[in-house]
Amino acid sequence: MTKDVGSHWENIYRTKAPDSVSWFRPHLEQSLSLIERAVPQRTAAIIDVGAGESTLVDDLLEHGYINLTILDISQKALAVTRERLGRLADSVHWICADVTRPPLPAHFYDVWHDRAVFHFLVQGEERKSYVSAVEHALKPGGHVIVSTFGSEGPTKCSGLPVVRYDVQKLQTEFGDHFRLIESSKELHSTPFGTVQQFLYCHCQFVPNQLGESLTGTG
Repeated sequence: MTKDVGSHWENIYRTKAPDSVSWFRPHLEQSLSLIERAVPQRTAAIIDVGAGESTLVDDLLEHGYINLTILDISQKALAVTRERLGRLADSVHWICADVTRPPLPAHFYDVWHDRAVFHFLVQGEERKSYVSAVEHALKPGGHVIVSTFGSEGPTKCSGLPVVRYDVQKLQTEFGDHFRLIESSKELHSTPFGTVQQFLYCHCQFVPNQLGESLTGTG
């Protein structure tokens, strides 16, 4: 992502309340459910990239997860979430960085979670850098849970173009080292009364073997 994109998101979070952006949900029930099925052990290392002001971290802490990392390009978004958590924020690792070039440890995380970030990467090189970051950060056998706009979702969001996905198209971007566990679609009701189609894909990182084809799933 460019510096201009970073400035764009910083402005969004400085000028809009958390519940006045289109992607707002009081709780990310689908994400939480997928994470709990992927890693029931509460010591699992989980990173939520592009987390913004999402309450997923609150819910993960409430459900007993103790090894959490929150990454976002906006300092303002991270500050809002830290303030909301209060003293609990000290138990979370915070990173302000570009998701395509994150300063992350190698093969450390059990789960990489992303809701509504990947679809903003409209340049092929950005997507390749993102997938490389996932492969670098995830443990072999780790899980990646990504939610993007579905094939019937919006074509723009927050003034920026997006890429819409079905399961096969998303697999093409991630490649054969990611084996599908499950996929689903969600109709998200925005605070403005509109509906957006989201695609959720949960895959396992299998770097030493070929992932199974995702054709026909979802």
